[in-house]
Amino acid sequence: MTPDKQHHLTKKRAAMRGVCLGLFLILGFCVSPLLPADPPAAKSPREALQGFNDLIGSWRGTGTPAGPREGFWTEKLTWQWQFKGKDAWLAVAFADSKSFTKGELRYVPADDNFQFVVETPAKQTLTFTGHLKKHVLTLQRQDDDKKETQQLVFTLLHWNRFLYRYEVKPRGKALFKQVFKVGAIREGTSFAEGDGRPECVVSGGLGTIAVVYQGTTYYVCCSGCRSEFNENPEKYIKEYKLRKAK
Repeated sequence: MTPDKQHHLTKKRAAMRGVCLGLFLILGFCVSPLLPADPPAAKSPREALQGFNDLIGSWRGTGTPAGPREGFWTEKLTWQWQFKGKDAWLAVAFADSKSFTKGELRYVPADDNFQFVVETPAKQTLTFTGHLKKHVLTLQRQDDDKKETQQLVFTLLHWNRFLYRYEVKPRGKALFKQVFKVGAIREGTSFAEGDGRPECVVSGGLGTIAVVYQGTTYYVCCSGCRSEFNENPEKYIKEYKLRKAK
């Protein structure tokens, strides 16, 4: 091959490499915006349930039926954290309720929603699912026997007040009809009380039970958090101090 031909071939190869590089860059810029973004990190059950910290503790509830039905009732609700390994959920016990005896509120990461499983006085288990939005938890279930959608709505009004109501919507109807509602106030408090309150070292909720570690007093919100703190106090004290430092 003559020097002129070799020089011409070298220039041709260089030009082709430049074209290929240009196409690669153009395709890269065009395609990269179409690639899916990294999904957000999955929340743990404990993180997702932080929004319900104010429920932890004992409550006095007053129930009232909707419509022309007369009479009201009083009930007691007690919420507390439960832990098992990395799993966490809230357990509630009802006393003197006309509708429920106990329940568990869990976060379902796969569906990114909340599941509330309650037991009725007749030992029937009902499962409601839904989402929390602006301090309102809306949960629903389908009852095929009654051909209706049943709905529980929890409204977190304040650290010492919340409301829940039960509603139904017959199949084919557009609106829910309220069956009853229960207004609850935290035991030992009044409606006018402020927010000067200790923080639970485990959950970040309202601290009501004192625990002592190495001469320092901390607070937890329920017996579930107390057991969890006693299992690993240094871990939760470190997390608590980090929260306070922010």
